[in-house]
This record gives sequence, structure tokens and C-alpha cells, in this order.
Amino acid sequence: MSRIVCQPGLMIRRNWIALLLLAVGGGLLCAVTPETAANPWPAIRRARVERLLPAAMQAAGADAWVVICRENANDPLALHVGGENAGGQAAFLFFLKDGRVASLAITPPGEATALQEVGLHDAYRVLARDESLWSAVAAALHERGATVVAVNSSARAVADGFSHTQRRELEAALGAGWPGRLVSSEELVLTWLAVKLPEEIAIMRDAARLTERLLLEAYAIVAPGQTTDADVARSLKGRMRELGVGDAWAPDQNPNVNSGPDRGHSHSTGKIIMPGDVIQIDFGILVHGVWCSDLQRFAYVLREGEAAPPPEIRRYWERAVQGHRRVLAALKPDVRGFEVDRVQREWMAGGGSLPVPWGTGHPVGYWAHDAGPMLTGGQPDRTPAGDALRVIAPGMVFAYDGYFCWPVEYQGRPATKTISVEEMAVVTATGAEYLIPPQAALILIPPRR
Repeated sequence: MSRIVCQPGLMIRRNWIALLLLAVGGGLLCAVTPETAANPWPAIRRARVERLLPAAMQAAGADAWVVICRENANDPLALHVGGENAGGQAAFLFFLKDGRVASLAITPPGEATALQEVGLHDAYRVLARDESLWSAVAAALHERGATVVAVNSSARAVADGFSHTQRRELEAALGAGWPGRLVSSEELVLTWLAVKLPEEIAIMRDAARLTERLLLEAYAIVAPGQTTDADVARSLKGRMRELGVGDAWAPDQNPNVNSGPDRGHSHSTGKIIMPGDVIQIDFGILVHGVWCSDLQRFAYVLREGEAAPPPEIRRYWERAVQGHRRVLAALKPDVRGFEVDRVQREWMAGGGSLPVPWGTGHPVGYWAHDAGPMLTGGQPDRTPAGDALRVIAPGMVFAYDGYFCWPVEYQGRPATKTISVEEMAVVTATGAEYLIPPQAALILIPPRR
């Protein structure tokens, strides 16, 4: 019977993990499996518009926001503005007045019923046959007295759904003097998406719990000298299909199982897992088609006669874990992303770690790499820029790593191996807290089954 051993000697057997998933995680599986539970997204989406969008529009200096949705080339934010059922071009307008947002959907008749049943918007206007969408949008903006109109034109993909042709059509419909009043929605979108509501954080916490349990389950199949990294990845894919959860990022790279030298963001290969290997699994799931998790779990394959990893591996692991805890202490409101990253860089340099090309962490939520402040830019030879300068606020959720990198030789060539302890944490009013208990010890896999 296969097993894994967790320091300080806890045996976890495959059938025990199965019982854990059924007994402890039964409610969790029901909570995140679309086939067994109502999707909480529609209610949460409405709450996000009501409770978070006004502040985001104020921060961007916009009193109106126009999003255009259509089939086959939909706006990246279609799901967030109720435009996922758009066929022909439909417009979703948000107006800020007296600290509140009112919304209007302008839709072709063909899909008007479906869009109205979404129930997100305060008002709906169904276009007459052959009526111009752009004329209707322009009329609504004029009637509401809009002065600064945000549109989804940006170098940032998430805020760049407005095509060049659509912008020309809107400018022509609005008439002279309006082009200068159209601004990028980038600041609005990044501010709005970055903060998650408490009910969203609860869902992400459940997703993280399930993610970790699937990771433990996957490690239980490893037979050193036989199992490949790709075998472990396939086992996780099978469990995802059974549970009805999706991929948090590119399916070919999720999970990334790596028992060899560093490969960065990549696919799992046919490398055979051997005694002495440090195994990394980077894995995330998508629940309800909306929220992502992003965790890493690490294991060490014991050699014959070993009861614990060699001292140097234990030291690398402990330094990475301690670095992760220091980052958690630095993650708090009103701090900028690069300042958090700098804590990590200084800890790594002081402990003998090689530098790494990756930042400490990133927002996670609707995408594994979500919108908001980036925990990067803290290198001593770099001037922080972009999202590294953004200010951290309560309700933001981050996936971030505690690093230790050392030189190795692989197939006769110099390489590196990095422990990157990755956990998810939410920012609170006074600091930050882990979504689930973090990995404190390497998972130990015996050399023979």
C-alpha cells in the first residue's frame, strides 16, 4: 500500500486521504462542484457592482463606464458586467452619481430575454430592428450628463476589450468634442477587480482546501524509479474531471510537476522521479467558472537508509518557509508591492540563496495572475514601476512564494533548483492571514513501495 510520510513522522495512506476527502471535504466538494450546488456568482456579481464599483469609478475619475460585449470576441470583463450571453453587440453602461452606481444594458432584440434574465442591471433598453447601438449609447451618455467616460482601451489585457473600430464608431456617434472625454478604464478595472468581498474569500478558502487535498492525494501515487512527473500531472487532471473543477491557468501547464531542475512556468515532462529528488507541484483549480486557487506543495524522496532529508535540503526548506512567514508579516494595508518583495530579497541574500527571476507574488482571484498590486520590483538594482507601486488594501488576495535557490548539476550541465513555498493569503484591516494552514514540513516519500 502506497504511503507518504510527513515530518515529524505522520503516515498518510491513500485510502486515508480518500476518507478525509469524503468525511471532511464532502461539504467542500458540494460547495465547489457546479453539478451539485447553485452558482453563487450572480448574487456576488451584483454585490460587487453595488459595493465596490462606486469607489473604483471615483478613483479613476470617471462618471460613466461603457463596456461592449459580443459573441466570439467578447470583452474580458463580460462575465463581470452581465454580458456573457451577448450575441450581437450589446452595451453595458454604468453611471456614477452621489456615490452610487446605476446601470443600463442596451441590447439587440435577439438576446434581450437572456440578458434581462441575468438580472444584474437597473434598466434595459431593447434596440429596434436596424437601430444603431452606437446612437443609443451616445444618447444615453448625453441624457445622463456624462463628462468623463471610461472605455476598455488599455495596454492591460483585462481592460482592453474595446476594439479600435468600436472606439471609432462611438466617437462618431458622440460627435465633436467627445473624443477627449473618453479615457482608459484601466485604473477603474484594476481597482475594482483587486478587492474581493468576504463571501468571495470564503469560496477561495474552500477552493484552496480542496487544492491542497488533491495535491496530497497526487503525492500518494509516487513510486520512485517508476512514476514520472507527467504521471502525477495526469492523476491530478483525472481528479479535476471527476470533481468538475477547471484549470486556474493554461491547461497544458496545470499542474506543473517538476522533480528536476528549475523549469519556470512549464508543462510536466516524462522525467522519472528518483530518490534524492525534491518535487514541486504548482497547481490551481477554477471553481464555479469564476474563482481560482494557486498553491505549491513540495516533497522529498528519501534515499535508501534515510529517515529525513539531508541537512542541506532541510536548511533550504527552512529558509524558504521562514522567508514566506516574513513576507506575511510585511503584507498589510497601505504598503506597496515592491516593499513586500524587498523583504523577501533581503532574506534570500542574507541566507545564501541565489537570486530568482520571479517576483515574490501576485494577486489571485478571477485569474491565477489577477489584477492588482504585484509583489515584485524589490531588487536592489531595479527601480520599482507599474503594479509594483500599487498600494495594498484589505480584501486583496495574493499567492506568493518563499524562495531558496541553489546550484545543481543536471545531465552534466549546471542548473538551479528552487524551493518556492507558495501559499494564498488575504489582506485584513491590520495585516494578512493565510487562507489555509501553510505547509510547514516537506512531504517525505519513501524510496520503495
